[in-house]
Amino acid sequence: MSTPAPAGDRPIGRPDVPTPPGGAPLRVDPSRIATAPAAAVHLPVVDETSAGGLVLRPTPGFASASTGFDAAVLLRRNRSGRIEWCLPKGHLEGQETPEEAAIREIREETGIHGSVQVDLGVIDYWFTGEDRRVHKVVHHFLLRADGGSLTVENDPDGEAEDVVWVGMDDLPDKLSYPNEQRLAAVAAERLGSSPELLAALRSGMSHLETPDHP
Repeated sequence: MSTPAPAGDRPIGRPDVPTPPGGAPLRVDPSRIATAPAAAVHLPVVDETSAGGLVLRPTPGFASASTGFDAAVLLRRNRSGRIEWCLPKGHLEGQETPEEAAIREIREETGIHGSVQVDLGVIDYWFTGEDRRVHKVVHHFLLRADGGSLTVENDPDGEAEDVVWVGMDDLPDKLSYPNEQRLAAVAAERLGSSPELLAALRSGMSHLETPDHP
């Protein structure tokens, strides 16, 4: 049991501090004081819904093949400065349906006027921003290119640096995101199993533009 330190050895302002075994007054190294962790921040959760997809035109010289189509693909630069290849898409506005939003977003971001042919499916995922957690739901469709020409000049967000036609065979290797690579595979399966879909797509935009197959 420790005994009170002699009056001359007691720290000033701490008259009752005992002397531990060995006779030295108690001292605390400030660098070894552990700070209690800050309470976890609970961010609000926000739901966001977007729509977009693949808008296709026939590839000149391959009109009889199920993979003889080109898709309009955007080139965007991410925050680290790296170019990403991605499908056109964007948020629903007002009372738009996902189909209406997909048509509008594709027209704004690529310059191509399209019409929805089939539903390719929904991708949903979570991400965390500076002040919220976002649950993102994206509806994807397969569209027929009915007119227009490739341009990013009418994109209100100005996020895309360029837009190019990419052949269906090249899409899985070109697209940057695995979810969109899988959508391209789903689209190829639908094309290979539906003569009616092939016929509908071939009746769309004529071969007025030279295809880009980077």
